[in-house]
Amino acid sequence: MANTPCVPRTEMRAWLTGRGSLTARIRARCKDFEVRVLQQRLGLPLPDERRLIGVRWHASALVREVLLCADGVPVVFAHSVVLPQHLRGAWHLVAGLGTRPLGAVLFADQSVRRGPLRVKLLDPRDRRWQRAVAASGIVPSGALWARRSVFKRAGRPILVTEVFLPTLARLFK
Repeated sequence: MANTPCVPRTEMRAWLTGRGSLTARIRARCKDFEVRVLQQRLGLPLPDERRLIGVRWHASALVREVLLCADGVPVVFAHSVVLPQHLRGAWHLVAGLGTRPLGAVLFADQSVRRGPLRVKLLDPRDRRWQRAVAASGIVPSGALWARRSVFKRAGRPILVTEVFLPTLARLFK
């Protein structure tokens, strides 16, 4: 997932490039916000994810996938990856998140630093596109916009990818 210079000139642009909490932004535009946990387990990160957070080939990481829902409708598929050894230190709160949003942890801690946002259109060949569609049950007519960034706490990285589902447009106001 590389940086894409052709971010749309629509309402979506502000959502893709905003450096604040996506969770807070969604919460502000709906009555009922919910995090649906799809999985949180050790797994193999994708090759491009390995490079970003320094996971050795064939080494596992904690992979957390959730749907962010606004008024009962999935609007974002979120996928995060963190090294297991960092769960005992810098990212110890991640292991026990449950249905709490990761964004609440990331943006509440002044010591957490966010790296650059990378934006890309994902097509049906991308595993993240496939997971987002399978989890949400929402089949888009084509590509899906996604963004990701590496957050660091005490120098330890966690990678967060957010895939924007077409239903997110209902929150553009």
